[in-house]
Amino acid sequence: MGAHPVPSYDMVIFDFDGTLADSAAWMIGAINPMARRFGFKTVTDEEIDMLRGRSTREVIRYLGISPWKLPMIAAHGKKLMQADTASIPLFPETPGMLQALHAAGLRLAVVSSNSEKTIRAVLGPDLSGLIEQFSCGASLFGKARKFRKVTSGLPSRDRVICIGDETRDIEAARVIGLASGAVTWGAAKRSILVEHGPTIVFESPAEIISHLTASTAPVGGV
Repeated sequence: MGAHPVPSYDMVIFDFDGTLADSAAWMIGAINPMARRFGFKTVTDEEIDMLRGRSTREVIRYLGISPWKLPMIAAHGKKLMQADTASIPLFPETPGMLQALHAAGLRLAVVSSNSEKTIRAVLGPDLSGLIEQFSCGASLFGKARKFRKVTSGLPSRDRVICIGDETRDIEAARVIGLASGAVTWGAAKRSILVEHGPTIVFESPAEIISHLTASTAPVGGV
């Protein structure tokens, strides 16, 4: 009997915060000072946990953030994070995952709302060197445009998967017909990610390695 085929991908587009980098503690520490500065709702620890079960759009509505303020808030957050990169660690399995995917011949890209300077600083030169493309500074709901840019030179988008930790990552991938992988160790809870219908849910970086490196192998068997 033949082996079951697995999805085949040539390129992996990663989100950064909450996917490669464990920036949750930094963001939790920054949210209420930013709320006071920009006039949106401050939150308790209990509310933060509750909001992890909501979509990105629902979080913005709950906090009472006016759409016109989003660019200013994002710019201020990026500036603060850039000045504090030393306190933002990668998830422990991130280096090994990127190295394994690169060694398997997969092309790697990063699309993020964060700045390229910050991302390169946190990744370090060796891991940054594994990334073929950085497309950074996306607006909160502007990742679809960045995904389109990164994939513009490809003969087909069928062999690309976008991996992130928020519902907006799934939505942006769907807009331009890309597969999406949702990770459960970032900002959003598994339940809300599943509700938004990603192509696949990853419970650990090891699962990303096993699934995507398997997809590069010839399919067959007896």
